[in-house]
Amino acid sequence: MQAAKIRVLVADDHPMLREGLVAVLGTQPDFEVVGEAADGAEVVRLANRLGPDVILLDLEMPNVDGVAALERLKENGTEARTVVFTAYDTDERILGALRAGARGYLLKGASRHEIFEAIRVAHSGGSLLGPAATARLLRHVQRDEKDSDALTPRELEVLRLVAEGLSNREMAARLFVTERTIKFHVSSLLNKLGAENRTNAVRIAVRRGLIQLPA
Repeated sequence: MQAAKIRVLVADDHPMLREGLVAVLGTQPDFEVVGEAADGAEVVRLANRLGPDVILLDLEMPNVDGVAALERLKENGTEARTVVFTAYDTDERILGALRAGARGYLLKGASRHEIFEAIRVAHSGGSLLGPAATARLLRHVQRDEKDSDALTPRELEVLRLVAEGLSNREMAARLFVTERTIKFHVSSLLNKLGAENRTNAVRIAVRRGLIQLPA
């Protein structure tokens, strides 16, 4: 029995490039191009109507761009996995696409074999990033790790009070600010430390030498 083909939706606003991708994908016996889209809104409509397995998506498209399309697809509960295929390699674009749910990120100029592999990997539930995207993502992660210690003096002060076990109301009274301000600082320091809760934040801070537990 022949295995089901991977149903692909190709999205790019340049007709010649789109036609070229369709032709290249058509050389693979396990691929079936089920639709073509020229903008993000059309991507969402066709994904809902055609139910592709994988979407090969450009980011720079008119009306609704690729990242916005990804976000709409996620909101709609679309099961298709998306591989971004774009000329844009900025940190903002790469991270925005990955946060919106992209399972692959290739720059235009990637070989046809890289495109084939990315589609197959995404279809199987994995993720594949091109070398440029991987390098930028790693730099961003490393920068985040360095910046995670950069708590403001006020955040450190709040963190020390959290370690003492004070409530938001007690901390607000101690620092002569509102409880809302305290909540803001606590949320910020949890985010910077990558902590799930206050206890976890204190544990991370002690391990990094940011604070000492009260005697």
